[in-house]
Amino acid sequence: MKFLPSKSKSRFWQVFGICFLLAALLFLPHCLIDAVRGGGYFHYAGDFNDQQINFYQYANSFLKQGGSYSWETDLGSGFMNSYSFYLLGSPFFWLSIFVPARFMPYMLVPLLCVKFAVAGGGAYLWARRWLGVDNWSVVAAVLYAFCGFSVYNIFFNHFIDVIALFPFMLAALDAAVLDGKRGVFPFWVAVNLLNSYFFFAGQAVFLVIYFFAMVAAGAYKLGVRSFCTLAFETLLGCAMGCLMLLPAGISLVQNPRTIAPFTGYGYLVYGKSQQYPAIFYSAFLMPDAPYFKDMFQEGILKHTSMTAYLPLVGLAGGLAFVRAKRSHPFTYILKACVVCAFVPVLNSAFYALNSSYYARWYYMPILILCAATAYSFSRPHLAEKEIPPAWRLVLLVTLSAAAFALVPNKDKDGNFILGVTDEPARFWGIWGVTLLGVVLFGLLWHFARDKRRWCSILLAGILGFSFVYGTVHLSLGKYAQWENDSDLIPQTYDSVQEIEQTLPDDGFYRLDAYGAHNNLGLWFHRPCLQFFNSTVSPSIMEFYPSVGVKRDVNSKPEVKNYALRGLLSVRYTLVAKDEDENWQKEAPEGWTLWGETAQYQIYENENYVPMGFTYDYYVTAEQLETVPESERAQILLRAVLLDDAQIAAYADTLQPLPDNELTHRTTAAYAQDCADRRAAAVAEFTADNYGFTARTDYDTNRLVFFSVPYDEGFTATINGSPARLEKVDNGLTALYVPAGACDIRVTYRTPGLGVSSKITAAACVLYLVYLCAAAVRRKKSQQARQ
Repeated sequence: MKFLPSKSKSRFWQVFGICFLLAALLFLPHCLIDAVRGGGYFHYAGDFNDQQINFYQYANSFLKQGGSYSWETDLGSGFMNSYSFYLLGSPFFWLSIFVPARFMPYMLVPLLCVKFAVAGGGAYLWARRWLGVDNWSVVAAVLYAFCGFSVYNIFFNHFIDVIALFPFMLAALDAAVLDGKRGVFPFWVAVNLLNSYFFFAGQAVFLVIYFFAMVAAGAYKLGVRSFCTLAFETLLGCAMGCLMLLPAGISLVQNPRTIAPFTGYGYLVYGKSQQYPAIFYSAFLMPDAPYFKDMFQEGILKHTSMTAYLPLVGLAGGLAFVRAKRSHPFTYILKACVVCAFVPVLNSAFYALNSSYYARWYYMPILILCAATAYSFSRPHLAEKEIPPAWRLVLLVTLSAAAFALVPNKDKDGNFILGVTDEPARFWGIWGVTLLGVVLFGLLWHFARDKRRWCSILLAGILGFSFVYGTVHLSLGKYAQWENDSDLIPQTYDSVQEIEQTLPDDGFYRLDAYGAHNNLGLWFHRPCLQFFNSTVSPSIMEFYPSVGVKRDVNSKPEVKNYALRGLLSVRYTLVAKDEDENWQKEAPEGWTLWGETAQYQIYENENYVPMGFTYDYYVTAEQLETVPESERAQILLRAVLLDDAQIAAYADTLQPLPDNELTHRTTAAYAQDCADRRAAAVAEFTADNYGFTARTDYDTNRLVFFSVPYDEGFTATINGSPARLEKVDNGLTALYVPAGACDIRVTYRTPGLGVSSKITAAACVLYLVYLCAAAVRRKKSQQARQ
């Protein structure tokens, strides 16, 4: 079996330009609507609005200031571990670092256009080896760049980075094995690992599948020496790219969301039967918006990236290829990936065997599918025989989906209705656009397949249809949330200067928000309790559930958990003006209107407690368990939670909390506890991007509590001497301070960064040596041939 690269001049930049222009056209109408009606930059929905926009501007600003610890990230978290999953390793983010942070929201669309262009260019470079025909390699590239998976994941933005960079690593692997090209593969391994450790875990699994499929099909033939060289380059690339991997790993193993293994049947079958047809139809129908689910109501469907849709051509070319080329490596890969999709443990192998369901690895077999599709069209004899029956099958499956909107059903009141879809109009729109693509492809095949410019005609059809279905998809997600997000820019971007001028800058305090958008703290450069980021300090994940707050991907303490605001040093609550009436109905005692801005009513907490204070009492875990979770914060304002070892160590400093105090949980008692903690506050507290400093002057030795998530990365000194930090309250921090004037310094260093940076630096040096050695070897080989 021979697989030869195209010998024609590369059309990389042509593909890059085509994909860039199509992406720009796709976003342009929505950008214009936002500019006219929204008065600002492009915004979409959900994660894109609440995370991607403000993460980019915040990270840009933070890096220019320098530092290691982000106070604006939830209750406080290490900056690298909080944002390495999202953007810190992305070359696209670093491409934008020269743009002022204030302009970053306007940069997301241009960056997305570049990402789509790079995705197409990379897919082209990889596909041309296997297709041998540049025109059809362009088709494969465009299909990949604008497949359903890519368009769907605009919602997450940073996922597109992975889609864009992966084909380069696959092309480098082919070059290493088939051409004996040394030094390129380690570079792309490092780039992909740096870009996203989360996705790289899945890429490693896929590369194994890819490698063995190539070997089994006879496409890869390499001896022991070549295999060892490839293994060395793989390890070298991993070492070069591990800069953020070790710190992230140390943090993630403590995160309960990342250590949820399967049990029993969970390894073999999905918990909801509807998961199976949902997976099946995800390859035939254009994707719904990420936060909707139409055809199927049970199973894990939202936000999973479950789509393998190809614009216009659908699965016709892929099915034809698999039928005609049964022993081709692409066929092996696609069949293996189909099995992985339907078996939970195999699907989760792309995510380190975590039981949480995602389909965020589909982009890799989709790349193979795109090449297989283009291959089918590029071989007339194969196409004439296999495309028509494959197209009829795609048409049949697409038509069958209509049954979900037509079967007899009853609504919640027992009335007769048609269909099981969540929103029939939305479903029919998706189904109609999908069917339109199937029909258009059938017409193009029937009337144009024999024309000399068939490839160009099909490419034009794919580009045009990608614009149509992409526009429909973006519209479904964007305008369904239009009313909810119409105040996004006024409440965030436009309010930054006014909030900074309104709120006092007289020390550290936290904010709360009500009826407003997520992550206001990142916009206003002040910590805010309402926060949306799934990779914050693991101690936050431990602390919040212990006080009755669900913490999975975001922190949203309810208003009724009022004592938590005193414990966590919340001084002001920003209430969106259109939600002020609801706030006043829910707000507990102790909040007074302090001021207002164009968008917010600002309420001040009369029971505000400054950061850093001491207690007279401690409480045991057994005592605290007798208190309802939602009321435990009030007890934690009265006594610090210690374990047995800490109780023994600080028996001379703190007294046990009497049991009768556990039932004393009135609002008056809360106000008194807050007053007592204020009276016992530190003399001074200052936070910075590297940790915090505090000054105390107590008459006796005291255990000082700070509502800072406990982290192994913190080190403390008191008057210049090392001091021990204690983990208290199920995840927060305390420090034993002697009597008299004390200067406290707590500094954060990212755990594991020192080791990983040394590994990366050493690997980069070794890589340079390896490149030089490879260059010398090539030169000697050329001289020998001459």
